[in-house]
Amino acid sequence: MWNPLVGPFFEDEAMRRALAATIILSVASAPVGVFLLLRRMSLVGDALSHAILPGVAVAFLVSGMAAIPMTVGATVAGLAVAVLAGFVTRYAQQREDSSFAAFYLISLALGVLIVSAKAGDLELEHVLFGNIMSLTDDSLMVIGVTSTLGLVGMAVIWRPLVAECLDPQFLRSVSRSGRWAHLTFLVLAVLSLVGAYQAMGSLLAVGLMMLPAATAQFWARRLENVILVAAGTGILSSLAGLSIAYRYALDPAPSIILVAGALYAASLLLGRRGVLLARLRPARHRTA
Repeated sequence: MWNPLVGPFFEDEAMRRALAATIILSVASAPVGVFLLLRRMSLVGDALSHAILPGVAVAFLVSGMAAIPMTVGATVAGLAVAVLAGFVTRYAQQREDSSFAAFYLISLALGVLIVSAKAGDLELEHVLFGNIMSLTDDSLMVIGVTSTLGLVGMAVIWRPLVAECLDPQFLRSVSRSGRWAHLTFLVLAVLSLVGAYQAMGSLLAVGLMMLPAATAQFWARRLENVILVAAGTGILSSLAGLSIAYRYALDPAPSIILVAGALYAASLLLGRRGVLLARLRPARHRTA
């Protein structure tokens, strides 16, 4: 029963590397995704995942597909978009989601233009959709370092971040930590996406961050439990998606995201807080 699911990971080293990378990413991106949803910033995660593309494109022109230069380029580009969007939000009185949307569209177009002008079809596909089956030691190191920094950073800003989600007005009235927590959180989101880019590419990097977080909300209420369920959902999606891709010769990254999407759809219908149980509970109450 379990052999089709776990067998490929005993037979193929590339599959083991891919699974290790996606497990790390699932654990590290779970709290970021959950807080993005709580703060109603889910589209900001998508915007930041595309905003890293110009930095990746420039690094590609300089050093090819080398992991560390592309990571530096992606980090600089993502942080630049986050800072510019925050500046516009504060001084031009435009909503944060609007400024992020504007800058991410500009960044996405610029990045695709640069890469498509200088790269072949294979390199462009790897930049956009990742190359999870060819992860190098440098790529795994980048994923491990960015994920570790992200988890440590989330632990440091945990209390003000939770307080801002629950009552931002109260936090602003008693402390100035809310603004710094918000800026730090955006930096951590960029780091998480930079790590995910190594495996999933710029277009799908946000998938393991947002879909498991959205799925977890149908199964748990407490914040800590939501994060644990999100991490578990990401790991299960990675395990099943990689196995399906290996068996049927499919692209691994989209397969992982589609499995995560299927788990989301199932949870939407059958979860403890899903559509069906939400409709059944009042009926049970009336007959009690």
